[in-house]
Amino acid sequence: MMRCLREVNVDNNTVGWYQSTYMGSYQTAELIETFLNYQENIKRCVCIIYDPQRSGQGVLALKALKLTDAFMELFRNQNFTGEKLREQNLTWQDIFQEIPVKISNSALVSAIMTELESVSPATQSDFDRLVLSTNPFMEKNLEFLIECMDDLSMEQQRFQYYYRNLSRQQAQQQAWLQKRRTENMSRRALGEEPLPEEDPNNPIFKPLIEPSRLDSYLITNQISNYCSQINGFAGQSFIKLYMMDAVHENN
Repeated sequence: MMRCLREVNVDNNTVGWYQSTYMGSYQTAELIETFLNYQENIKRCVCIIYDPQRSGQGVLALKALKLTDAFMELFRNQNFTGEKLREQNLTWQDIFQEIPVKISNSALVSAIMTELESVSPATQSDFDRLVLSTNPFMEKNLEFLIECMDDLSMEQQRFQYYYRNLSRQQAQQQAWLQKRRTENMSRRALGEEPLPEEDPNNPIFKPLIEPSRLDSYLITNQISNYCSQINGFAGQSFIKLYMMDAVHENN
């Protein structure tokens, strides 16, 4: 529908979509799949992420994101093995690319906003910035951070289980090959044809499927986002506390 609208010049400014989030929890597999669907029709597709909860703390939490080309290629092939990621030199920081956002108003809008501006020197949003309570925001961020750490621990357990099975399979293969080679030496001594050293019907030669590293990359990205939010909000809270301490000392 968007492609047809652009062809008839009805809506030629569509560059992506808007999505709200809660406490910065937006880095999910569903977002990547939506990106993939949009980029099939819009080459320069971006997603505008808005966090109303964080904006209520006096910070305009608005981001414009897009997926990197290297990550899109891997996602189309669904090949997120460790070997492929090392080959492409792709880390968890190379999934999303943040695009700078510049917000500006026309002269007419600025004039109207000036006319509608309250006569009082301070507004409610100005008073909200002076609120010293940090418990709700910090508690939610720490709660989500702990959940992400638990999810990351579960992902690491999955990889440890895979590598244990891989080591066990390799040991079984070596033992089977050693036994087969010994048997072939006996057969050659008797003038018989040696048996093949690999048996595709043997279950120990069936390759194990390596778990995808996409989920662990997204969880790591989300953990980094929570840590950045906690660090930024804690810095602002310390500034407020030091300011109020100086005010009390002067009084």
